Amino acid sequence: MTMKSLLLIGTLALAGIASAKSYDIVLSSATKAGSIQLAAGEYSLKVQGSNAIFTNVETGKSFTTAVKSEDAGKKFNATAVNTNSNNGTDQITAIELGGSSTKLELGE
Repeated sequence: MTMKSLLLIGTLALAGIASAKSYDIVLSSATKAGSIQLAAGEYSLKVQGSNAIFTNVETGKSFTTAVKSEDAGKKFNATAVNTNSNNGTDQITAIELGGSSTKLELGE
């Protein structure tokens, strides 16, 4: 392989990693995210445009809900899920994406 080929492969690999950023979250109980209900468990979260895609790590099943993305003005050290409890049901209100300044707002 030539040096140019190696550089091209490396660049494409890095571009693929950058665009496929996902975040890991763990829900200790059943939780509502927007209009969807998520069972307790570990999820991989990806953001595509104005949608958040939650994929259950154990089952591989994906759930999509609308989100509002905003720049919080500061970089978050870790991914954090903010919830409220309403009549015994947990509801995700926001998700701070670790390593970025992006905050996702979820509503119903």
